[in-house]
Order: sequence, then C-alpha cells, then structure tokens
Amino acid sequence: MVEIGPNANPPICKILDYGKYKYELEKKQKNKPSHAGEIKELRLSVTTDDHDFDTKVEQGRKFLDKGYKLRVTVKMKGRQNIYHEKAIEQIEKVRERLEGEIEQRATRMGNRFSALIIKVHPVRDKGQVKIDDDKIKPATNQTITTNK
Repeated sequence: MVEIGPNANPPICKILDYGKYKYELEKKQKNKPSHAGEIKELRLSVTTDDHDFDTKVEQGRKFLDKGYKLRVTVKMKGRQNIYHEKAIEQIEKVRERLEGEIEQRATRMGNRFSALIIKVHPVRDKGQVKIDDDKIKPATNQTITTNK
C-alpha cells in the first residue's frame, strides 16, 4: 500500500508494487524539461533609466534562476553609435547585478551590442561533506557503564 495524497482528508492510498511506483517517479524526474539550451533576451538602450534598468535586471534574474541563458542586447540610435563603450559598460553592469558569468563576450551587430550570460553555479569541494543540522538528533542523556 502506497500513500499517494498525504495532505488529503482522508489520505489517499493505493495498493500497488512499490518498486514499480518508485521507478516511475524516477523516470518522471529524468524526463523533466530543462531550459539549459534555451535563450531569453533583455533589450536595453544606452539611455535606459535606473528604474527600468532595475526592472529588467530582476526579470533577467528570474530567467537565470529558471535555468535559461540570457542574452543582453543594448541598442544604440544615431549618434549613440559613436559611444559604443557605454553599451559595453551597460552589459557589464547587468552582469554584475545578476552575479552571472559571460559565456559569449559582447559582439557588435550593426547598431547593437549583445552578450550571453549564464548563471554561476557554486563550486563544491569533493572532499567536504555537507551536514544538515536539522536532521541530527540530540543525544540522549544515557550513561554507559562498563564492568572492569
């Protein structure tokens, strides 16, 4: 008997092969779609205001947290094309705010610059073991006596 819906009132249970049930759950976990190859885009301008910039950065953070890659595009108009350093500064400012890593450096395509940013995953040392303090039970106050 396997409990299917523990939060329901009364709890829902089924009689089935537990090994098969566990296998199907693992199979569902493996087949979940990942967004690793998909790219979302943020479009900015050299003259984007601070509040608009913050809003776009927060949207970009949501994309990165979901697993998407993020293309940051800065479009320039007219005389702005002379000051391409400002576009590169804008892309770098986005990268710093998102705490991401640049996968593809800023490249110029006509009147726009674009770069590809990915989320930085924390590096774990293989020798260290993480201990979850919530799962550790306190020791009981029993004394062990030995006969000598």
